Amino acid sequence: MQVFALSVGQGILAISPIPGADGDYAGDVQHLIEWTPAIVVSLVSEEELAAAGATGLWRDLMGAGSRWEHLPVHDFGVPDASFDAAWPDLSAAARRALMGGGRILVHCRGGCGRSGMIALRLMIEIGEAADDALARLRAVRPCAVETPQQLRWATAGRRDPAIFVRHSG
Repeated sequence: MQVFALSVGQGILAISPIPGADGDYAGDVQHLIEWTPAIVVSLVSEEELAAAGATGLWRDLMGAGSRWEHLPVHDFGVPDASFDAAWPDLSAAARRALMGGGRILVHCRGGCGRSGMIALRLMIEIGEAADDALARLRAVRPCAVETPQQLRWATAGRRDPAIFVRHSG
């Protein structure tokens, strides 16, 4: 299993495919545990977890000290209202971890569209310009952010006002 990582803030942000996608769930989980993420954001459905043999992923990662956040998004889709309601708290925790030197891992089935969308959003919320952030993300994972809708969600104006000061003009 490959983890596609880049420096963000003082920490490391990474995207990856679902552990077990290549048929080696135990090896993939061990790799993630050794990578020591502070937070793992899982964007896959229960069905996708089952198909990869990863139904115990949350238990395995939490047992190793990682915070597990399961916020499913449909493949090639964008977050729904439930995700959007949970996002401010998750985003704040992820930004704190990244600014404190921690590691954040976001995974979906293939480690491209959904994962890239969430990683890009975090990069922007930390203060990177959208175009620069997307170029940096795609330099390590060319398939990151697959649809115009995903790009639109990632670059939307729902940013923490404590991070961004809006100027009237």
